[in-house]
Amino acid sequence: MSVNLQTPIDYLKGVGPNRADLLRSELGIKTYQDLINLFPNRYIDRTKYYKIRELQRNNAEVQVIGVITGFREVAQKRGKRLVADFKDDTGLMELVWFRGQKWIRENLKIGQPYVIFGKTNWFSGKYNMPHPELELQSEHEKNLRSAMQAIYPSTEKLSNKGITNRVVTKIMQQLFLETKGKFLETLSDTLKGELKLISKSDALFNIHFPKTPELLAQAQFRLKFEELFYIQLQLILKNLIHKSKIKGFTFDKVGNYFNTFYNEHLPFKLTNAQKRVLKEIRQDLGSNAQMNRLLQGDVGSGKTIVAFMSMLIGLDNGFQCCLMAPTAILSVQHYNGLLELCKPLNISISLLTGSSKTSERKEIHENLENGNLQILIGTHALLEDKVKFKNLGLAIIDEQHRFGVAQRSKLWHKNTSPPHVLVMTATPIPRTLAMSVYGDLDISVIDELPAGRKPIKTVHRYDNNRLKVFKFMKDEVALGRQIYIVYPLIQESEKMDYKDLMDGCESISREFPMPEYQISIVHGKMKPADKDYEMQRFVKGETNIMVATTVIEVGVNVPNASVMIIESAERFGLSQLHQLRGRVGRGAEQSYCILMTSHKLSQDSKTRLETMVRSSDGFEIAEVDLKLRGPGDIMGTQQSGVLNLRIADIVKDKDILQQARYYAKNVLKLDPSLGLPEHKVILNTYRQMHKYRNIWNYIS
Repeated sequence: MSVNLQTPIDYLKGVGPNRADLLRSELGIKTYQDLINLFPNRYIDRTKYYKIRELQRNNAEVQVIGVITGFREVAQKRGKRLVADFKDDTGLMELVWFRGQKWIRENLKIGQPYVIFGKTNWFSGKYNMPHPELELQSEHEKNLRSAMQAIYPSTEKLSNKGITNRVVTKIMQQLFLETKGKFLETLSDTLKGELKLISKSDALFNIHFPKTPELLAQAQFRLKFEELFYIQLQLILKNLIHKSKIKGFTFDKVGNYFNTFYNEHLPFKLTNAQKRVLKEIRQDLGSNAQMNRLLQGDVGSGKTIVAFMSMLIGLDNGFQCCLMAPTAILSVQHYNGLLELCKPLNISISLLTGSSKTSERKEIHENLENGNLQILIGTHALLEDKVKFKNLGLAIIDEQHRFGVAQRSKLWHKNTSPPHVLVMTATPIPRTLAMSVYGDLDISVIDELPAGRKPIKTVHRYDNNRLKVFKFMKDEVALGRQIYIVYPLIQESEKMDYKDLMDGCESISREFPMPEYQISIVHGKMKPADKDYEMQRFVKGETNIMVATTVIEVGVNVPNASVMIIESAERFGLSQLHQLRGRVGRGAEQSYCILMTSHKLSQDSKTRLETMVRSSDGFEIAEVDLKLRGPGDIMGTQQSGVLNLRIADIVKDKDILQQARYYAKNVLKLDPSLGLPEHKVILNTYRQMHKYRNIWNYIS
């Protein structure tokens, strides 16, 4: 009888409705398929048995053979605990239970040899083992088990309800008995042959019950490759479908706006990287397909000028363009910068944010609909239904990871056909993460800084060096420079003794008194108008020092600011530190970033600070950040569900990921519709994994 892996877990012998409910709620296991994909976290060597006198005080997991000589109840603050004396021929230890005591007393036998397994503690002059796994030695020897025992993910609730690792192992054994260990193959013979992969059935058996370490390694490689292969297949397929199905507006000419700007008004010479990226964008815009491109570039690499020149191609072809940014501050920054570039070309440009006045909004809406307004810059306000374009041809999204998929797709519906889309980020994304999350986008990278930029000198200083730092700040102000000081919190937290902005302002005001020095304060709880007023004072050079929280992480461009001081730098993530550092170094003068911390630093904090001092390469920094924090934290809440991996790890398994993408590309290059007989197994597996059928209009 063949077992359907979509069968609810309730029907598996030994599970029952209560356990099934717990497995569903705690681990998301609803079907046989979900259970088989509950991969172990780690493995323990169960071939080794310890004598009690060999135990060490290291809280290790051990296996001991001995007999129970008696039980007793011991009173404690709440209720009682059950204690059993357990001995072998070398000594005595205690087994302890805080719950399930009635069942233990009724079912465990005094004087019979048991194999116990668990973590040992040293307490009151002897070893004890709380809630051990127990099995009669006679049963233990009969049971077929692998030398390496799988340890499965669990929760406190499962443990409390008696669903121990041993119970999960028995349930897994039952599943293999019912399925006879036969599972449908999911990869083609060609792939298995080229990569020397073991079969799906062998891989699943050896991941749960490894016969040898070598077979376990083969099983892990096979299952990791498969998982990453199908993710890459989906992303590449999505891109192929996008290009073949979603027609874009063809911008077939590069005309007066672009050429006049390039020849007469370009403020600086483009780097080779900018030229390369512009060429890639021009090819997209000139093809018959909708552009869907991610533009990555480090802070200050010149993404904005590339975006503007892309807009000029849109204008040359009679289309409107828009640029959406995540914050009002950043959208104002873009607007002010682009307004200067638009003036000599007589291009109409407007700004729309949540704080735009009603009269301004009305005028913008009218000019958008009649086509008089050519470029619109703004925040989420651009997504409102009232915002209607006459002919939107190109939508640019800055710091795109701050927007959800649903928000981005709203821009698609601002024209009868979707506009071309260019998404930009100044947060360099590690290659492995980009391949896994944005693999369906075409990716362009500006990996070269404009000529003449001096590298920012970054140093780490402890709080006891503060007087020297103040002296350095005064010297820089005397030279006519401006300074940022960034704090992680607005108000003091009872739980954390980090410097807070309000305290910091007081000490800075004492050290840098008026009228000799002028200070601006900016934080997230201020009204937008107050924030903008303080920002503008700093931009105009009316204030020497800007004391702020991370609201200045993106969007402030002050070429005269040459010093960035980050207080409690250990509180910030690497990419955030890198973004903050990028606020200085925008002028011709030497710039500095000073990372201030206490002496109490975790190992991760030390690694982050050392990386910042050593490197200014955003991509190298992003790789270190990925290793420290993992993909979920880096992607943020909007994207965190994208990489819900069961067994692979894109940090540790990046070589396997690159192999998976290489082979997925090759398969689709050879057979874009997966119609060849040898790819039937891949097509069937993919269809099974993606129950929705709408994308299969492309694959017959």
